[in-house]
Amino acid sequence: MSSHRPSALPAAAVAAALLLGAAGCSSTDATASVPVPSPPAAEAAVCQALAKELPDTVAGLERKDPEPDSELTAGWGDAAIVLRCGVPRPEKMSDPQAHGVEVDGVNWMLEEREGDGPRFTSTYRVAYVEVTLDERYAHDAGPLVDLAGPVAAAVPPGL
Repeated sequence: MSSHRPSALPAAAVAAALLLGAAGCSSTDATASVPVPSPPAAEAAVCQALAKELPDTVAGLERKDPEPDSELTAGWGDAAIVLRCGVPRPEKMSDPQAHGVEVDGVNWMLEEREGDGPRFTSTYRVAYVEVTLDERYAHDAGPLVDLAGPVAAAVPPGL
């Protein structure tokens, strides 16, 4: 793991971005399909604990889990926000130029995705938690505010 620490972003700034970016976001009846991670047993146990901590709403969107049903994945809205726990370490984490944010005690590496919203992967935790946001959230890390507490509570520091 790179010794590069993601830069801090105050929770208030993230919350302000949430308020600006959430306008116009609504969910539909679409069900997303996402690959289910296959972490080692110890990481899977941590992810199962995280599943019990996840909120019913994120950024004002109701929880609607993707297919196939798994304790390792969760979603909100019409796949606007998708969480996967126990993902492999992203190669980008070895890049000393990688960008990151700190939200309420949880560090996240940011990956911009061409034609889509950002992907955030937790850092310095015993299991990697990935949060993908659709293009409506291209400039909005606000959903991380709602997810930081559960991640901090269930996924201990490590790695």
